[in-house]
Amino acid sequence: MAMSLTPPTETPPAEGCISEAHVERADGGIWEHPVFWAAVVLFGSLVVAGYFIARIFGFT
Repeated sequence: MAMSLTPPTETPPAEGCISEAHVERADGGIWEHPVFWAAVVLFGSLVVAGYFIARIFGFT
């Protein structure tokens, strides 16, 4: 039976956290929000679908 040199309640030195704090960048405004882009795509698809529906019913 092998004995560990590190007590079970302590983290061994080799397994410690090596990450550093970082500065969070500022919000990019509306251009970084996926809901905005989803709304733009949805609106565009509705315009295209509306055009084809209008063509089917003879409005154009």
